[in-house]
Amino acid sequence: MTTLRFVDGTITIDGLAAGHELVAGLCVWDQRIGMHRAKACAYAELVRRLHGRIDYQDLARDYATLDLQEGQARPLREYQRLAIAAWQANHRRGVVVLPTGAGKSYVALRCMLACNRSTLILAPTIDLVQQWAQDLSTRLGIAIGQYGGGEKSLERVTVSTYDSAVLFMPFYGNRFGLLVCDECHHLPAGVTSQAAEMCLAPFRLGLTATPERTDGMHARLLELLGEEVHRTEIGELEGEFLANYQVEVVEVELDAEELASYASNRKTYLAFARRAGVDFSAPDGWQRFIAASARDSDGRAAMRCYREQKRLARASRAKLRAVWDLLVEHRGERVLVFTEDNDTAYEIGRTFVLPVMTHHTRAAERKAMLSAFRSGSYPVMVTSKVLNEGVDVPEASVGIIVSGSGSVREHVQRLGRLLRPQADKLALLYEILSANTAEAYTSERRRSHIAFAGFDAQQESW
Repeated sequence: MTTLRFVDGTITIDGLAAGHELVAGLCVWDQRIGMHRAKACAYAELVRRLHGRIDYQDLARDYATLDLQEGQARPLREYQRLAIAAWQANHRRGVVVLPTGAGKSYVALRCMLACNRSTLILAPTIDLVQQWAQDLSTRLGIAIGQYGGGEKSLERVTVSTYDSAVLFMPFYGNRFGLLVCDECHHLPAGVTSQAAEMCLAPFRLGLTATPERTDGMHARLLELLGEEVHRTEIGELEGEFLANYQVEVVEVELDAEELASYASNRKTYLAFARRAGVDFSAPDGWQRFIAASARDSDGRAAMRCYREQKRLARASRAKLRAVWDLLVEHRGERVLVFTEDNDTAYEIGRTFVLPVMTHHTRAAERKAMLSAFRSGSYPVMVTSKVLNEGVDVPEASVGIIVSGSGSVREHVQRLGRLLRPQADKLALLYEILSANTAEAYTSERRRSHIAFAGFDAQQESW
Protein backbone atom coordinates (compact mmCIF):
# COMPACT_ATOMS: atom_id res chain seq x y z
CA MET A 1 0.00 0.00 0.00
CA THR A 2 1.16 3.54 -0.75
CA THR A 3 2.07 5.40 2.44
CA LEU A 4 2.45 9.13 3.11
CA ARG A 5 4.74 10.27 5.91
CA PHE A 6 5.87 13.65 7.22
CA VAL A 7 9.67 13.70 7.41
CA ASP A 8 11.72 16.82 8.26
CA GLY A 9 9.32 19.27 6.67
CA THR A 10 8.67 17.14 3.60
CA ILE A 11 6.23 14.42 2.54
CA THR A 12 7.59 11.02 1.48
CA ILE A 13 5.47 8.70 -0.66
CA ASP A 14 6.35 5.04 -0.31
CA GLY A 15 4.91 2.43 -2.69
CA LEU A 16 4.76 4.34 -5.99
CA ALA A 17 7.15 3.57 -8.84
CA ALA A 18 9.60 6.28 -9.84
CA GLY A 19 7.99 8.85 -12.11
CA HIS A 20 4.42 7.72 -11.36
CA GLU A 21 1.93 9.93 -13.20
CA LEU A 22 -0.18 10.62 -10.09
CA VAL A 23 2.60 12.61 -8.44
CA ALA A 24 4.24 14.07 -11.55
CA GLY A 25 5.19 17.71 -11.07
CA LEU A 26 4.66 17.61 -7.32
CA CYS A 27 7.43 15.25 -6.24
CA VAL A 28 11.01 14.35 -6.99
CA TRP A 29 12.46 10.84 -6.81
CA ASP A 30 14.82 10.64 -3.85
CA GLN A 31 17.36 7.94 -4.73
CA ARG A 32 18.72 7.94 -1.17
CA ILE A 33 15.53 6.38 0.18
CA GLY A 34 13.98 4.97 -2.98
CA MET A 35 10.79 7.07 -2.62
CA HIS A 36 9.11 10.16 -3.97
CA ARG A 37 9.50 13.29 -1.85
CA ALA A 38 7.53 16.55 -1.96
CA LYS A 39 7.39 19.83 -0.06
CA ALA A 40 5.00 19.52 2.86
CA CYS A 41 2.87 22.33 1.40
CA ALA A 42 1.99 19.96 -1.50
CA TYR A 43 0.08 17.67 0.90
CA ALA A 44 -3.43 18.84 -0.05
CA GLU A 45 -2.82 18.41 -3.78
CA LEU A 46 -1.19 15.01 -3.22
CA VAL A 47 -4.21 13.75 -1.31
CA ARG A 48 -6.58 15.06 -3.99
CA ARG A 49 -4.63 13.20 -6.67
CA LEU A 50 -4.46 9.93 -4.75
CA HIS A 51 -7.97 9.89 -3.29
CA GLY A 52 -10.24 7.44 -5.12
CA ARG A 53 -7.52 6.32 -7.49
CA ILE A 54 -5.33 4.09 -5.33
CA ASP A 55 -5.38 2.74 -1.80
CA TYR A 56 -3.09 4.74 0.44
CA GLN A 57 -2.31 5.16 4.12
CA ASP A 58 -1.94 8.69 5.43
CA LEU A 59 0.60 8.73 8.26
CA ALA A 60 1.66 12.29 7.44
CA ARG A 61 -1.08 14.40 9.02
CA ASP A 62 -1.14 14.78 12.76
CA TYR A 63 -3.50 17.72 13.21
CA ALA A 64 -6.67 17.61 15.24
CA THR A 65 -10.31 18.46 14.65
CA LEU A 66 -11.33 21.04 17.25
CA ASP A 67 -14.55 22.44 18.62
CA LEU A 68 -13.64 26.12 18.81
CA GLN A 69 -16.30 28.43 20.23
CA GLU A 70 -16.23 32.22 20.24
CA GLY A 71 -17.17 33.65 23.62
CA GLN A 72 -19.08 36.67 22.35
CA ALA A 73 -19.63 36.67 18.60
CA ARG A 74 -19.93 40.05 16.93
CA PRO A 75 -21.70 40.74 13.62
CA LEU A 76 -19.60 40.59 10.48
CA ARG A 77 -19.25 43.64 8.31
CA GLU A 78 -20.27 43.04 4.71
CA TYR A 79 -16.72 43.11 3.33
CA GLN A 80 -15.61 40.66 6.03
CA ARG A 81 -18.47 38.32 5.16
CA LEU A 82 -17.56 38.48 1.46
CA ALA A 83 -13.89 37.80 2.23
CA ILE A 84 -14.69 34.72 4.33
CA ALA A 85 -17.16 33.38 1.75
CA ALA A 86 -14.61 33.80 -1.05
CA TRP A 87 -11.95 32.02 1.00
CA GLN A 88 -14.25 29.10 1.78
CA ALA A 89 -15.32 28.82 -1.86
CA ASN A 90 -11.65 28.54 -2.84
CA HIS A 91 -11.16 25.29 -0.84
CA ARG A 92 -10.33 27.38 2.26
CA ARG A 93 -7.17 28.70 0.72
CA GLY A 94 -6.14 32.16 -0.40
CA VAL A 95 -5.06 35.71 0.41
CA VAL A 96 -7.40 38.38 1.79
CA VAL A 97 -6.33 42.00 1.26
CA LEU A 98 -7.88 44.48 3.70
CA PRO A 99 -6.68 47.88 4.96
CA THR A 100 -5.07 48.14 8.35
CA GLY A 101 -7.77 48.58 10.97
CA ALA A 102 -10.44 46.81 8.88
CA GLY A 103 -10.59 43.75 11.13
CA LYS A 104 -8.29 41.23 9.42
CA SER A 105 -7.74 39.34 12.68
CA TYR A 106 -11.48 38.88 13.13
CA VAL A 107 -11.72 37.51 9.59
CA ALA A 108 -9.02 35.03 10.58
CA LEU A 109 -10.93 34.05 13.73
CA ARG A 110 -14.10 33.34 11.76
CA CYS A 111 -12.06 31.27 9.28
CA MET A 112 -10.64 29.30 12.22
CA LEU A 113 -14.17 28.63 13.47
CA ALA A 114 -15.22 27.50 9.98
CA CYS A 115 -12.23 25.13 9.75
CA ASN A 116 -12.08 23.84 13.33
CA ARG A 117 -8.63 22.38 12.84
CA SER A 118 -5.41 22.82 14.79
CA THR A 119 -4.21 26.26 13.75
CA LEU A 120 -0.84 27.99 13.46
CA ILE A 121 -0.78 31.78 13.11
CA LEU A 122 2.44 33.38 11.88
CA ALA A 123 3.30 37.05 12.39
CA PRO A 124 6.49 39.03 11.66
CA THR A 125 7.13 40.51 15.13
CA ILE A 126 6.98 39.56 18.81
CA ASP A 127 4.54 42.42 19.44
CA LEU A 128 2.10 40.96 16.94
CA VAL A 129 2.53 37.44 18.34
CA GLN A 130 1.64 38.69 21.81
CA GLN A 131 -1.29 40.70 20.45
CA TRP A 132 -2.67 37.68 18.55
CA ALA A 133 -2.24 35.37 21.54
CA GLN A 134 -3.99 37.73 23.94
CA ASP A 135 -6.88 38.40 21.53
CA LEU A 136 -7.44 34.71 20.70
CA SER A 137 -7.25 33.68 24.35
CA THR A 138 -9.90 36.26 25.24
CA ARG A 139 -12.22 35.37 22.38
CA LEU A 140 -11.86 31.58 22.46
CA GLY A 141 -11.28 31.05 26.17
CA ILE A 142 -8.49 28.51 25.62
CA ALA A 143 -4.72 28.33 26.13
CA ILE A 144 -2.86 29.75 23.15
CA GLY A 145 0.66 28.52 22.39
CA GLN A 146 3.47 30.96 21.63
CA TYR A 147 6.80 30.53 19.86
CA GLY A 148 9.29 33.37 19.69
CA GLY A 149 10.82 35.91 22.05
CA GLY A 150 11.87 33.19 24.49
CA GLU A 151 8.48 31.45 24.49
CA LYS A 152 8.27 27.80 23.36
CA SER A 153 4.73 26.65 24.07
CA LEU A 154 2.96 24.44 21.52
CA GLU A 155 -0.84 24.19 21.71
CA ARG A 156 -3.54 23.23 19.25
CA VAL A 157 -3.82 26.93 18.48
CA THR A 158 -0.36 28.45 18.42
CA VAL A 159 1.04 31.84 17.39
CA SER A 160 4.65 32.21 16.24
CA THR A 161 7.01 34.58 14.53
CA TYR A 162 8.03 33.64 11.02
CA ASP A 163 11.63 33.20 12.13
CA SER A 164 10.77 30.76 14.92
CA ALA A 165 8.45 28.79 12.64
CA VAL A 166 11.28 28.14 10.19
CA LEU A 167 13.18 26.46 13.05
CA PHE A 168 10.42 24.26 14.45
CA MET A 169 8.47 23.43 11.28
CA PRO A 170 10.59 20.35 10.38
CA PHE A 171 9.39 18.80 13.66
CA TYR A 172 5.85 20.15 14.06
CA GLY A 173 4.80 21.07 10.52
CA ASN A 174 2.24 18.25 10.36
CA ARG A 175 0.40 19.25 13.55
CA PHE A 176 -1.65 22.06 12.01
CA GLY A 177 -4.56 21.84 9.60
CA LEU A 178 -4.90 25.62 9.13
CA LEU A 179 -2.03 28.02 8.54
CA VAL A 180 -2.74 31.75 8.95
CA CYS A 181 -0.03 34.17 7.80
CA ASP A 182 -0.45 37.73 9.05
CA GLU A 183 1.33 40.46 7.06
CA CYS A 184 1.87 37.70 4.49
CA HIS A 185 3.84 39.96 2.14
CA HIS A 186 6.82 38.93 4.30
CA LEU A 187 6.35 35.25 3.45
CA PRO A 188 8.02 35.03 0.00
CA ALA A 189 11.26 36.56 1.27
CA GLY A 190 14.29 34.26 1.36
CA VAL A 191 14.33 31.70 4.13
CA THR A 192 10.96 32.90 5.46
CA SER A 193 9.08 31.05 2.72
CA GLN A 194 10.25 27.76 4.24
CA ALA A 195 7.82 28.32 7.12
CA ALA A 196 4.97 27.72 4.66
CA GLU A 197 6.77 25.17 2.50
CA MET A 198 7.46 22.84 5.45
CA CYS A 199 3.92 23.12 6.83
CA LEU A 200 1.48 20.38 5.85
CA ALA A 201 -1.70 22.42 6.52
CA PRO A 202 -4.19 21.89 3.68
CA PHE A 203 -6.11 25.04 4.65
CA ARG A 204 -4.30 28.39 4.36
CA LEU A 205 -5.13 32.05 4.85
CA GLY A 206 -2.94 35.04 4.06
CA LEU A 207 -3.72 38.50 5.48
CA THR A 208 -2.18 41.77 4.34
CA ALA A 209 -2.98 45.36 3.45
CA THR A 210 -0.17 45.54 0.90
CA PRO A 211 0.60 42.23 -0.89
CA GLU A 212 2.67 43.69 -3.73
CA ARG A 213 6.47 43.55 -3.45
CA THR A 214 8.93 45.58 -5.48
CA ASP A 215 10.98 42.45 -6.17
CA GLY A 216 7.98 40.69 -7.74
CA MET A 217 8.17 37.84 -5.24
CA HIS A 218 4.52 38.33 -4.25
CA ALA A 219 3.74 35.94 -7.12
CA ARG A 220 4.94 33.13 -4.81
CA LEU A 221 1.95 33.69 -2.53
CA LEU A 222 -0.09 31.66 -5.03
CA GLU A 223 2.05 28.58 -4.36
CA LEU A 224 2.44 29.15 -0.62
CA LEU A 225 -1.08 30.26 0.36
CA GLY A 226 -3.33 30.33 -2.68
CA GLU A 227 -4.67 33.03 -4.96
CA GLU A 228 -5.96 36.42 -3.87
CA VAL A 229 -9.63 35.80 -3.08
CA HIS A 230 -10.75 39.21 -1.81
CA ARG A 231 -9.55 42.83 -1.80
CA THR A 232 -11.05 45.93 -0.21
CA GLU A 233 -9.24 49.27 -0.48
CA ILE A 234 -8.89 52.04 2.10
CA GLY A 235 -11.12 54.46 0.20
CA GLU A 236 -14.05 52.03 0.33
CA LEU A 237 -14.07 52.02 4.15
CA GLU A 238 -13.03 55.57 5.11
CA GLY A 239 -15.49 57.35 7.34
CA GLU A 240 -17.62 54.27 8.06
CA PHE A 241 -15.30 51.47 9.19
CA LEU A 242 -12.03 53.43 9.25
CA ALA A 243 -11.32 56.88 10.60
CA ASN A 244 -11.42 59.85 8.24
CA TYR A 245 -7.93 61.08 7.53
CA GLN A 246 -5.75 63.68 5.89
CA VAL A 247 -2.17 63.46 4.65
CA GLU A 248 -0.01 66.57 4.59
CA VAL A 249 3.54 67.10 3.32
CA VAL A 250 5.58 69.67 5.26
CA GLU A 251 8.74 70.87 3.50
CA VAL A 252 11.44 72.59 5.55
CA GLU A 253 14.60 74.34 4.41
CA LEU A 254 17.90 73.17 5.87
CA ASP A 255 19.82 75.83 7.76
CA ALA A 256 22.48 77.42 5.59
CA GLU A 257 25.33 75.65 7.37
CA GLU A 258 23.62 72.25 7.12
CA LEU A 259 22.70 72.80 3.47
CA ALA A 260 26.31 73.58 2.59
CA SER A 261 27.50 70.47 4.44
CA TYR A 262 24.81 68.37 2.74
CA ALA A 263 25.83 69.59 -0.71
CA SER A 264 29.55 69.05 -0.05
CA ASN A 265 29.13 65.51 1.28
CA ARG A 266 26.73 64.55 -1.51
CA LYS A 267 29.10 65.90 -4.16
CA THR A 268 31.98 63.83 -2.73
CA TYR A 269 30.18 60.50 -2.57
CA LEU A 270 28.54 60.91 -6.02
CA ALA A 271 31.90 61.80 -7.58
CA PHE A 272 33.41 58.61 -6.18
CA ALA A 273 30.44 56.58 -7.42
CA ARG A 274 30.92 57.94 -10.96
CA ARG A 275 34.63 57.15 -10.91
CA ALA A 276 33.85 53.62 -9.71
CA GLY A 277 31.29 53.11 -12.48
CA VAL A 278 28.39 52.69 -10.06
CA ASP A 279 24.93 53.13 -11.55
CA PHE A 280 22.42 53.61 -8.72
CA SER A 281 19.51 53.05 -11.10
CA ALA A 282 20.68 49.48 -11.72
CA PRO A 283 19.20 46.69 -9.53
CA ASP A 284 22.62 46.02 -7.99
CA GLY A 285 23.69 49.67 -7.84
CA TRP A 286 23.74 49.95 -4.05
CA GLN A 287 25.60 46.63 -3.62
CA ARG A 288 28.20 47.79 -6.15
CA PHE A 289 28.68 51.05 -4.25
CA ILE A 290 29.20 49.17 -0.98
CA ALA A 291 31.76 46.89 -2.62
CA ALA A 292 33.59 49.80 -4.24
CA SER A 293 33.63 51.87 -1.03
CA ALA A 294 35.32 49.05 0.88
CA ARG A 295 38.34 48.81 -1.43
CA ASP A 296 40.31 51.95 -0.52
CA SER A 297 40.44 55.03 1.67
CA ASP A 298 38.67 57.21 -0.93
CA GLY A 299 35.79 54.72 -0.95
CA ARG A 300 35.54 54.67 2.82
CA ALA A 301 35.53 58.48 2.85
CA ALA A 302 32.77 58.42 0.22
CA MET A 303 30.69 56.10 2.40
CA ARG A 304 31.13 58.47 5.37
CA CYS A 305 29.96 61.34 3.16
CA TYR A 306 26.96 59.32 2.03
CA ARG A 307 25.95 58.64 5.63
CA GLU A 308 26.47 62.25 6.69
CA GLN A 309 24.30 63.70 3.93
CA LYS A 310 21.60 61.16 4.80
CA ARG A 311 21.83 62.16 8.48
CA LEU A 312 21.51 65.83 7.62
CA ALA A 313 18.42 65.24 5.46
CA ARG A 314 16.79 62.91 8.02
CA ALA A 315 17.38 64.88 11.22
CA SER A 316 18.15 68.49 10.41
CA ARG A 317 17.62 71.23 12.96
CA ALA A 318 14.76 72.52 10.82
CA LYS A 319 13.04 69.12 11.01
CA LEU A 320 13.37 69.06 14.78
CA ARG A 321 11.81 72.51 14.97
CA ALA A 322 8.97 71.30 12.72
CA VAL A 323 8.42 68.29 14.98
CA TRP A 324 8.17 70.57 18.00
CA ASP A 325 5.70 72.87 16.22
CA LEU A 326 3.46 69.90 15.37
CA LEU A 327 3.66 68.49 18.89
CA VAL A 328 2.59 71.88 20.28
CA GLU A 329 -0.20 72.15 17.72
CA HIS A 330 -1.52 68.70 18.64
CA ARG A 331 -0.90 68.78 22.37
CA GLY A 332 -3.45 66.65 24.18
CA GLU A 333 -3.66 64.19 21.29
CA ARG A 334 -1.93 60.82 20.98
CA VAL A 335 0.99 61.19 18.54
CA LEU A 336 3.31 58.65 16.91
CA VAL A 337 6.60 59.94 15.48
CA PHE A 338 8.14 57.68 12.81
CA THR A 339 11.76 57.63 11.64
CA GLU A 340 13.69 55.59 9.11
CA ASP A 341 16.59 54.81 11.45
CA ASN A 342 17.30 54.36 15.15
CA ASP A 343 19.78 57.23 15.41
CA THR A 344 17.16 59.77 14.34
CA ALA A 345 14.60 58.25 16.73
CA TYR A 346 17.01 58.50 19.65
CA GLU A 347 17.98 62.07 18.68
CA ILE A 348 14.32 63.13 18.80
CA GLY A 349 13.86 61.28 22.08
CA ARG A 350 16.83 63.04 23.67
CA THR A 351 15.87 66.47 22.30
CA PHE A 352 12.26 66.42 23.51
CA VAL A 353 12.56 63.87 26.36
CA LEU A 354 10.21 61.38 24.67
CA PRO A 355 9.99 57.57 24.95
CA VAL A 356 11.61 55.75 22.03
CA MET A 357 10.80 52.25 20.81
CA THR A 358 13.17 50.46 18.40
CA HIS A 359 14.06 46.84 17.66
CA HIS A 360 16.48 47.06 20.60
CA THR A 361 13.57 47.56 23.03
CA ARG A 362 12.90 44.33 24.91
CA ALA A 363 9.49 42.68 24.67
CA ALA A 364 8.45 43.44 28.27
CA GLU A 365 9.45 47.09 27.88
CA ARG A 366 7.59 47.35 24.56
CA LYS A 367 4.46 46.02 26.21
CA ALA A 368 4.76 48.53 29.05
CA MET A 369 5.40 51.42 26.64
CA LEU A 370 2.38 50.54 24.47
CA SER A 371 0.22 50.28 27.56
CA ALA A 372 1.40 53.71 28.73
CA PHE A 373 0.71 55.17 25.28
CA ARG A 374 -2.79 53.71 25.17
CA SER A 375 -3.59 55.00 28.66
CA GLY A 376 -2.26 58.47 27.87
CA SER A 377 0.65 58.37 30.31
CA TYR A 378 2.84 58.65 27.21
CA PRO A 379 0.93 61.01 24.89
CA VAL A 380 3.79 60.88 22.35
CA MET A 381 5.98 57.96 21.32
CA VAL A 382 8.89 57.85 18.87
CA THR A 383 9.62 54.71 16.85
CA SER A 384 11.78 53.69 13.94
CA LYS A 385 10.14 50.71 12.17
CA VAL A 386 8.82 48.36 14.85
CA LEU A 387 5.33 49.90 14.84
CA ASN A 388 5.00 50.00 11.06
CA GLU A 389 2.89 46.86 10.96
CA GLY A 390 -0.01 45.30 12.75
CA VAL A 391 0.18 46.58 16.33
CA ASP A 392 -3.14 48.02 17.53
CA VAL A 393 -2.90 51.61 18.77
CA PRO A 394 -6.43 52.93 18.14
CA GLU A 395 -5.80 55.89 20.43
CA ALA A 396 -3.23 57.32 17.97
CA SER A 397 -4.71 60.09 15.85
CA VAL A 398 -1.61 61.95 14.64
CA GLY A 399 1.43 60.55 12.88
CA ILE A 400 4.59 62.49 12.08
CA ILE A 401 6.96 60.91 9.56
CA VAL A 402 10.33 62.54 10.16
CA SER A 403 12.13 60.21 7.77
CA GLY A 404 11.14 57.22 5.69
CA SER A 405 11.94 55.21 2.60
CA GLY A 406 10.51 55.24 -0.91
CA SER A 407 8.37 52.23 -0.05
CA VAL A 408 4.66 52.49 -0.78
CA ARG A 409 4.04 49.69 1.72
CA GLU A 410 5.80 51.52 4.54
CA HIS A 411 3.78 54.67 3.91
CA VAL A 412 0.47 52.78 3.81
CA GLN A 413 1.35 50.81 6.95
CA ARG A 414 2.27 53.95 8.88
CA LEU A 415 -1.00 55.57 7.87
CA GLY A 416 -2.72 52.39 9.01
CA ARG A 417 -1.48 52.90 12.58
CA LEU A 418 -3.83 55.90 12.76
CA LEU A 419 -6.94 54.53 11.07
CA ARG A 420 -8.46 52.51 13.91
CA PRO A 421 -11.92 54.06 14.20
CA GLN A 422 -13.08 56.05 17.22
CA ALA A 423 -15.95 58.48 17.61
CA ASP A 424 -15.44 61.70 15.61
CA LYS A 425 -11.82 60.79 14.94
CA LEU A 426 -9.87 62.54 12.19
CA ALA A 427 -6.47 60.95 11.59
CA LEU A 428 -3.66 63.24 10.46
CA LEU A 429 -0.41 62.03 8.91
CA TYR A 430 2.38 64.55 8.42
CA GLU A 431 5.46 63.87 6.32
CA ILE A 432 8.32 66.28 7.03
CA LEU A 433 10.73 66.59 4.12
CA SER A 434 14.03 68.40 3.73
CA ALA A 435 13.57 70.59 0.67
CA ASN A 436 16.14 70.48 -2.15
CA THR A 437 17.46 67.07 -1.05
CA ALA A 438 17.26 63.56 -2.44
CA GLU A 439 14.74 62.81 0.31
CA ALA A 440 12.18 65.13 -1.29
CA TYR A 441 12.70 63.43 -4.66
CA THR A 442 12.25 59.97 -3.12
CA SER A 443 8.99 61.03 -1.48
CA GLU A 444 7.66 62.52 -4.72
CA ARG A 445 8.56 59.32 -6.61
CA ARG A 446 6.75 57.22 -4.02
CA ARG A 447 3.63 59.36 -4.21
CA SER A 448 3.59 59.05 -7.99
CA HIS A 449 3.70 55.24 -7.70
CA ILE A 450 1.12 54.90 -4.97
CA ALA A 451 -1.96 54.88 -7.21
CA PHE A 452 -2.61 51.18 -6.67
CA ALA A 453 -3.48 51.96 -3.04
CA GLY A 454 -5.96 54.65 -4.04
CA PHE A 455 -3.74 57.66 -3.24
CA ASP A 456 -4.19 60.89 -5.18
CA ALA A 457 -0.68 62.37 -5.29
CA GLN A 458 -1.88 65.83 -6.31
CA GLN A 459 -4.74 66.16 -3.84
CA GLU A 460 -2.71 64.65 -1.00
CA SER A 461 -5.75 62.63 0.07
CA TRP A 462 -6.60 58.94 -0.13
